[in-house]
Amino acid sequence: MAEAQNIPVGSTTAGQIAVAAESTVATRMSAPPSFDVADFPVPHGREEEWRFTPLERLRGLHDGTAVATGDGVKVDIDAPEGVTVETVGRDDARLGRATPVDRIAAQAYSAFEKAGVVTVPKETVLTEPIRIAVHGAGGVAYGHQVIELGAFAEAVVVIDHTGDAVLAANVDYVLGDGAKLTVVSVQDWDDKAVHVGQHNALIGRDATFKSFVVTFGGDLVRLHPRVAYAGTGGEAELFGLYFTDAGQHQEHRLLVDHNTPHCKSNVAYKGALQGDGAHAVWIGDVLIEAAAEGTDTYEMNRNLVLTDGARVDSVPNLEIETGEIVGAGHASATGRFDDEQLFYLMARGIPADEARRLVVRGFFAELVQQIRVPDIQERLLARIDEELEASV
Repeated sequence: MAEAQNIPVGSTTAGQIAVAAESTVATRMSAPPSFDVADFPVPHGREEEWRFTPLERLRGLHDGTAVATGDGVKVDIDAPEGVTVETVGRDDARLGRATPVDRIAAQAYSAFEKAGVVTVPKETVLTEPIRIAVHGAGGVAYGHQVIELGAFAEAVVVIDHTGDAVLAANVDYVLGDGAKLTVVSVQDWDDKAVHVGQHNALIGRDATFKSFVVTFGGDLVRLHPRVAYAGTGGEAELFGLYFTDAGQHQEHRLLVDHNTPHCKSNVAYKGALQGDGAHAVWIGDVLIEAAAEGTDTYEMNRNLVLTDGARVDSVPNLEIETGEIVGAGHASATGRFDDEQLFYLMARGIPADEARRLVVRGFFAELVQQIRVPDIQERLLARIDEELEASV
């Protein structure tokens, strides 16, 4: 593994994602964004951004002791005709356009040797998804992926994580003016996997970004989706679905930085938990900067606790620096399984197990239906059923 310290950024075009990240330091109560691992103290668990994370289960990703191995992960990309898929070195100018905001993200940027760059040319409209399969082989890996759409291009990208690995990786989504990108990131790891990632989206003028983060597997998964805008009229929809089982830790920390006027965002994450020690964390930060007049934003998190012994920490945050906005709001709710709904279905002849499955499916249906990738929809519904059957 390369030394994390004193490694140059490699690109002078860090641009608007980096600028947006630096503007949020006071809000996040953390160290300034940096590419240098040495700029981030080793976390001890008392820091605001780490207080929910069981550091001992990060397998050394947070303190520099996790050394990359040759059997970390294998990445396969299947792209339709017209899409450019490249493997590039650290000196490629398209890398480094988003600044790491914590120690693990900086470690990931400092330690990767090769990065993947997927480019959809301007005005190209894809009819089939780009599929990126990330399969863990049991080792430690650091990664970097860039997905870039030219002006008025349209694409769907499915990133599928499977197998067993200790992985820290950053993903950058760069949307040109008028582009439309839908990303489905599935974390379906084996039981012992650890995955920490920073996802950065830069949305061009009148561009549309839709993200689905789906988390089932892994011992510990901590993801950090971030959005910033490069021009007016940009729209972001961030959806998430997670099913946290006994002993699992699943953490999703979002930031939408409204740094540009007349942009929109909508965040909706839903999770179900079951089993002793199941722990889900959702942090939703929305910052409306002083220059972002005409902003329209809303964020929501809902959690369904199916058994005793599960824990949810849900923290929506909204900071507004201008009163000239269309609207801004947030909501969070966590509740137990509704016995009345179960009784209603059973009273109509539906067996208890099937009734329970219907209630949980209904809870997630709104999000699953919006994915609009049929094989992924079917797979997610099947995984929900498998999780419920395992708890019977």
